[in-house]
Amino acid sequence: MSAGRRVFSSLNITFLGTASAQPSSTRNHSSLALRLGGDVWLFDCGEATQHQIQKSTVRMGKIEKIFITHTHGDHIFGLLPLLASRLNGAGGVAEGVDDPRAQLSDFSNPFEIYGPLGTRAYVRNGLTYSHTLLGSPYVVHELRFPSDPPDGDFTSLPLHASESPHGRNISQSDGVWPSVYEDDAVSVSAAPILHSVPCVGYVVTESPVPGKMDPKKYIPAIKRTKTPMSVMSRLQQGESVELADGTVLRGPPRKPGRKLVILGDTYDPSPIAGLAYRPDLLVHEATNSHLPELDVNTKAEDTFEIVEARAKSRGHSTPQKAGAFAARIGAKKLVLNHFSSRGKDHYDSHRGTSWERISRRNRVCS
Repeated sequence: MSAGRRVFSSLNITFLGTASAQPSSTRNHSSLALRLGGDVWLFDCGEATQHQIQKSTVRMGKIEKIFITHTHGDHIFGLLPLLASRLNGAGGVAEGVDDPRAQLSDFSNPFEIYGPLGTRAYVRNGLTYSHTLLGSPYVVHELRFPSDPPDGDFTSLPLHASESPHGRNISQSDGVWPSVYEDDAVSVSAAPILHSVPCVGYVVTESPVPGKMDPKKYIPAIKRTKTPMSVMSRLQQGESVELADGTVLRGPPRKPGRKLVILGDTYDPSPIAGLAYRPDLLVHEATNSHLPELDVNTKAEDTFEIVEARAKSRGHSTPQKAGAFAARIGAKKLVLNHFSSRGKDHYDSHRGTSWERISRRNRVCS
């Protein structure tokens, strides 16, 4: 990598919504914002996500990508209104008046949406039938399962005026999607996870970062050969530098970047275990719990085993199942989300959004 590539001092996660099925007075529908330097990526976009953004420190204009785990409404019903706000959307204009936004021609840098089959149709149909025009282009890339139809995308409508024609259908390789997105600073891979409908878990991996450098190790040789001190920047990036006298200085080896695993709804995420091994942070759902002291609707005959079986039958997990998976893959930190409305909320998401800062210094969240 070149010396000028992006390096993130910290990665920040903001939980915009952690409710399952129905929102409550204190929990919004599912959405998570990942801040990578100045950019923001959303994972899922449930109803009223843009309201939560307005109450948080996340800036709407910094959102560059949205990753959808599955097309259940509590994970996708906020996508269209957020897209309209982010891309300067509006309704149709009066008859006979041309709106330049309806005839976009530059699709070189579209807003990117990733999701399973159905995501493209949902966005295209929703924008078309609501007569929404966008001021900037978007593109939908779909992660295709082997069981998906080989052709088509669940809609017969033509491309929306703002939709880039370059949306990819990303096929699996050995049961996973090893390269969903990649640039010089970060990559995204994905795998199916088991739920009641096709569902995806995402793995965000930072590129290797510069190792710790001791300037005292290099400065004497640099000064002795009257080499410009500017070579220190190359050494910091792990490169080798040959001095005038033939001496070769080697920068410190790079160390692995941080790794985040963000799962959608699941009763068993085993298919992603290989990609997800030893993450700095695992975000895992815990929809149901056996908490009779908090859940007034707990039945007298309910036990931990009954609650876990009920959760699995509906495609969901318990904290114990999440913890077992975290231990299996060696996660350094586990964060639970997607909570049932049956339990009393002990965190008021309207008073402030929960966040985690993934620090490079101690390699865990602080």
